[in-house]
Order: sequence, then C-alpha cells, then structure tokens
Amino acid sequence: VQLVEAGGGLVQPGESLRVSCAASGFTFSTYDMSWVRQAPGKGLEWVSSIYSGGGTTVYADSVKGRFTISRDNAKKTLYLQMNSLKPEDTAVYYCHADQLYPGRRIEYWGQGTQVTVFS
Repeated sequence: VQLVEAGGGLVQPGESLRVSCAASGFTFSTYDMSWVRQAPGKGLEWVSSIYSGGGTTVYADSVKGRFTISRDNAKKTLYLQMNSLKPEDTAVYYCHADQLYPGRRIEYWGQGTQVTVFS
C-alpha cells in the first residue's frame, strides 16, 4: 500500500497550489479520503474529506471557501486545490485513507508534502 503526495512548494500569500496523492495497493474508490496537515510545532489538523459513496465533501472552517478536495477514482488520485493561501496554511499536508468495517478500521497515511506560504 502506498499513498504518495506531490505538488507542495513555496508560494506567496494569495497564490494557489494544488497537491495530489497517488494511491496504490488498495481499492481506492471504496475508501474515504482526507487531507490532514501539521504546522510547525503543532499537532495534526484535519483539513478536508471526500467520501467514497457519493463524493460528499467536508471542510474545516479555516479552509472553507478557499480549498477544494476532489478525487479521480480511475486514476486513484486525490487532490487538494488551495486558493488564496495564507501564511497560516504553512504545514506538511498528509493524505489519509480510511475504511470502517464492523469492529475494525483500516487506514493508511502518506509521507506528506510541504506547503510553505511566506510573505
């Protein structure tokens, strides 16, 4: 199983960036997918999720209206389009796959991609 993030980088406030997460080794389309970030010196912060069923999306208040999560099940890839970036969006962004069964949970994590917003 692999989740490989890409697309991080260094941008200025107000700019945009798209990060992606390529999945392999599991049935991507059946997993709920999320982006979780960790800012320097802080804990993990959930950013957004997209569910396996109808593709329902949810967002943290801090990114609502600026970030868009999407998935391409044929390409087994998760995306996060980030617009109007702010310095407080600086973090390592992790891709997370999650599937719940009665009595157990299966989850996978990527290695993360660094996003730095500097002024």
